[in-house]
Amino acid sequence: MAATLLSPPAVPSTSPPVPPPSFVEASHPALPRLAAVKRTQVRTFEKSLGWIGLACAGTALLFAPPPWRDPQGYAVSFGLAFCYAAGLWFANAYTADLLSLRTGWGEQPIRRLLFTVGLSLLASLLVIVLVGELGAVLLFHQPLGYTLRHQFFEHSTFPLLATVVISLFMHSRAFLLAWREATVRAERLEKESAVARLDSLRRQVDPHFLFNSLNALTSLVEENDPARAVRFIRQLSSVYRYVLDSQSQELVPLSEELAFAESYLFLQKTRLDEALQAELALPPAAELSALFLPPLALQLLLENAVKHNTAFQADPLHLRVSVEAAARTLTVRNTLRPRRLAPDEASGRGLANLRARYAFLTERPVQAGPVGHEFVVTLPLLAL
Repeated sequence: MAATLLSPPAVPSTSPPVPPPSFVEASHPALPRLAAVKRTQVRTFEKSLGWIGLACAGTALLFAPPPWRDPQGYAVSFGLAFCYAAGLWFANAYTADLLSLRTGWGEQPIRRLLFTVGLSLLASLLVIVLVGELGAVLLFHQPLGYTLRHQFFEHSTFPLLATVVISLFMHSRAFLLAWREATVRAERLEKESAVARLDSLRRQVDPHFLFNSLNALTSLVEENDPARAVRFIRQLSSVYRYVLDSQSQELVPLSEELAFAESYLFLQKTRLDEALQAELALPPAAELSALFLPPLALQLLLENAVKHNTAFQADPLHLRVSVEAAARTLTVRNTLRPRRLAPDEASGRGLANLRARYAFLTERPVQAGPVGHEFVVTLPLLAL
């Protein structure tokens, strides 16, 4: 950089100066990673060509004299074998990659199999025709279309057999890679779900939650309100029962999660009284029957709203839960009035764990953030 500053160019240039590599990499942190991926792809391509060339060198010995007897004939046989093998290999490889991007084995296996067979045959026939035509025109000085008019199927038998072997290998490899990725995703989902369930269970048996609940129950007893005290005990029992029963499930019906949320909100409303104003805007029960979500997902949002925001009798915390059955979304809105929390209380793991769990279940994201004077979280609902 110093040399550039001290030595101006003799001829003015209108093009912007090219920054040094260190500056480019610092400005774009993803560039070194992309460069490493490209280098890996180039090495894989070169390694494939090497193996194909080695196989064709042996195959040419079966159809031509040894190179020390007829170098020209051996070179022609090797060149044709290499063109056929490389063309068929990469045609089927890129076909497998293209299909993997559009149609997975786990989603629609029959459709994927049909597309695999069809595209492999088309790609292989195209390679066979192109290589045959190039060989006929360049090596034997024949007119275009010669291979199609002179025993095309007889001459294509061996390339088609090679295509079958290559196609089976490439698409079996793609299937196994997809199966391994699905297995890894399932294991990660199970781990994330276990961590989230443990975290939720830890929050529910947290001494603060239990202490607050018992204090609220004591107040009901002292106020001589046995009916409400009995209901409070039953709701507290149902909360803990749901936490224990749902911890082994990946998805729960939305109706069950909403029933649990009502119990949880009853406990919080009893404790906070008029400082908490909660509203549930729900469609008819028939529209909720086919919708699912991860267990304790709604409870996490409700707990975060109560824990992270101030609530006063004169200025209550407003909390609204709504469900859009047509859009398959659940939205939680709460008044945004952040309060200061201890470092161990404001870990931020809950929402991050919830996003990770949803990432394994659907491509639809969890949307969360402030909107005006509210904090809004929208969860996608799943249909099985």
